[in-house]
Amino acid sequence: MMQSWKLYSKKLAQKIENPRHVGSFLAHEAKERGMRLAIGREKNSSAVVQLYLLVDESDGVIADAKFQVLGPSALIGAAEVMCELLMRKNYDQAMRLTAELVDKQVRDKVDIPAFPKETYPYLNAVIDAVSHAAEQCLDIPFAEVFVPASLDPHSLGDGKGYPGWDELNKEQKIIVIEQVIANDIRPYIELDAGGIEVVNFVDDRELIIAYQGACTSCHSATGSTLHAIQEILRAKVYQGIVVVPDASFLKST
Repeated sequence: MMQSWKLYSKKLAQKIENPRHVGSFLAHEAKERGMRLAIGREKNSSAVVQLYLLVDESDGVIADAKFQVLGPSALIGAAEVMCELLMRKNYDQAMRLTAELVDKQVRDKVDIPAFPKETYPYLNAVIDAVSHAAEQCLDIPFAEVFVPASLDPHSLGDGKGYPGWDELNKEQKIIVIEQVIANDIRPYIELDAGGIEVVNFVDDRELIIAYQGACTSCHSATGSTLHAIQEILRAKVYQGIVVVPDASFLKST
């Protein structure tokens, strides 16, 4: 496994060394918080993983997640990343998470996998454990979640924007914006130890963002980087978007 460790992404290695979701929930703890406890367990010849989910019975949303594992470091990493992804998703969304999505969550570079190929059985074990837990929640009603259509990667720069943009409500528009940020903006900002989050979308035009990490003290955060973010969103979402950084997140230098 030393060879596998050398092939892990730096983000994945950090998750393995400092997991935040290790542990379990007891039935009385779930009851005290007014939640359903769903436990998913998966076992194979070399690993055992058990996930504990606290699920809101009013809408099927996962409020908290913890795990216990017996196996190699890759299993710890897969379970830790999965718990992070599960937060604030409903159980139906949880059942649609894939090994690829888990891997992308902790990549250092968008085109280089975080997990070595030989560790994928452990990723799949965690995914199976999620399914087992989610199956215990099928009687809970959940709201249909808007899923934006896939965007043509070659559309950047054609100015066409997102199809049907004007017919979307504010919540759906923010989801589309966040998808473009996740796919086309955040991975590159993270390469320089920075981050970006959507704060608000005002009057169907003004997008307020918060910078994180190195971006908060970078001069280009209000210059070239901000311009690039705005141009990408105008090309792939809506020509009228104006991107404004929240000054409270910027550090004066």
